[in-house]
Amino acid sequence: MSEPRVPGGDDAVELPCGETRSMSVFDLGMREYDCACGERHAVVTDVNPPERFLPEFLVGTLREAVETTSAEMPEFGTPHLMGIVLEEFPEQVVAEDASENPDMGYSMLWITGFDSRRLHEIIVELVIELMEHAISHAEDSSAMTQFEEQMLQFDVSEFVEQYRAERDLDADDVYV
Repeated sequence: MSEPRVPGGDDAVELPCGETRSMSVFDLGMREYDCACGERHAVVTDVNPPERFLPEFLVGTLREAVETTSAEMPEFGTPHLMGIVLEEFPEQVVAEDASENPDMGYSMLWITGFDSRRLHEIIVELVIELMEHAISHAEDSSAMTQFEEQMLQFDVSEFVEQYRAERDLDADDVYV
């Protein structure tokens, strides 16, 4: 059975809401798609750096600490972040392999049932869970206590708001 096609001849992408769009609608600069269903869907590609969601120092720490098993993606990055989101929310994330279409400029495309801000919050929340799990295996129980105390004071929504303002991620990022 062949893949669905849409006018224009490129591959169709079925969005989490059930709408179908041409893959060519999703370009490299897109962060969010304003869908005909009335919702906004976050758009992420494998060429988006993980710093889109996390500070550079944290990305560096994750790259040092997280061992990947992928020969194609040996360094922790956006595909790994989106894999964590996909694992946690399989019905809310569509992953498309665009590697057969070199005109796209990316190899992987993820479209979520969440808007870009909510996706950002989810990624931060999941990375915190990952960090908490890693610290729970530390021999130093005070490290876990200290981490838990710090997380009680950490507001994910406030962090995302400040981070997005600093990186100006809400300006001109929506496409129809």
